[in-house]
Order: sequence, then structure tokens, then C-alpha cells
Amino acid sequence: MLDNWDAFEEECLKCKKCGLCEDRTNVVIGMGNKNAEVMFIGEGPGENEDLQGKPFVGRAGQLLDKMLTAVDLDRNKNIYIANMVKCRPPKNRDPKPEEMDCCIDWLRTQVSLMRPKIIVCLGRISSAKLIKEDIKITKEHGRFFEKKGVLMMPMLHPAAVLRDPRRKPEALNDFLILRDKINEICDRTY
Repeated sequence: MLDNWDAFEEECLKCKKCGLCEDRTNVVIGMGNKNAEVMFIGEGPGENEDLQGKPFVGRAGQLLDKMLTAVDLDRNKNIYIANMVKCRPPKNRDPKPEEMDCCIDWLRTQVSLMRPKIIVCLGRISSAKLIKEDIKITKEHGRFFEKKGVLMMPMLHPAAVLRDPRRKPEALNDFLILRDKINEICDRTY
């Protein structure tokens, strides 16, 4: 496992472990405060993310930013955002299990380098891979699960909230629950 961010990013940018590398414009490693106590993990880059090389920069990212702002979080200051896979799946399809398996060591390295106290899984894909396989995201979002000393919280994916705006109040409530937990266990997020 790589033991510093520069070496990690250099190697990750060269990755050809799966077929997703063939059509990528950019490897979307992640962004934010690399010393953050809170890490958000989505499923994979979409078209805008692939073009810009940054996670959550499309419409879903704009909604995510609004919800982060509502609880005094900022992707550039006090959190870090990454994805299960670092390259865009064709036509924004869900990443395949074998693609996530090829990419999981990159994510493990990021977590190891950061040592977050809280990991927020955005959507069903990352929640099922990282928290529990049979997660029911519509029922279990906003709850905390402990894994290896890290609190993990599944949240509704911002894209799902855009598709069903009636879910916006419960999505925002999850951010309020997150804020309370940050205040309880984090020393330097706020």
C-alpha cells in the first residue's frame, strides 16, 4: 500500500486494472481536505466528472454542495469526496462488481492515508459495497454502522433526490444527523 498522497495519486493516474480505463478522459481520484475527519464516497464519475477530473461536479454535485453548505461543510475545506471507481462507467451505468474490485485498493489507500472518523456512503452502490451487501438504502439511510472503528453512514444519492424531489427533506435530515455526529466525535471539522 502506498504511504503518501503524491505516490498514491501518481500510481492511480496510471491505472489500467480494468476496462474502464479505455474510454476515460480523466481519472477522478477525489478532492477536498486530505486530512479531513469526514469522507464521502459515491459510486463513480459521470460525464461531467470525467471531463473535469473532479467528483460530483454535475447537477447531483450542485445539490450535494447545497446540502453540505446547510451544515457548514465544504468540499474544499473540511471534507474529502471520492468514489468507488475512479473512471467513468460507460453511459453512467452502475460500476460492475469486478470493476469495483479492481478499484477497491485505491479507495482503501485513500482511507488509510486519511484515517477518517466518519465515512458517508452516497447511494446504494457504495453503501452495499462498504457497509453491508443487503442494505436497504431507502430504509437505512441516516443511520450509523461501525466498521473497524469507523462510523459509516449510508445516505440517499443526490442524483436519486433529483429524480424524486419529495425525498429532499429526508436527505437534508441525514445531513443534520451527520452534523450532530461530527460535533460529537470530531475535533477539527468545525
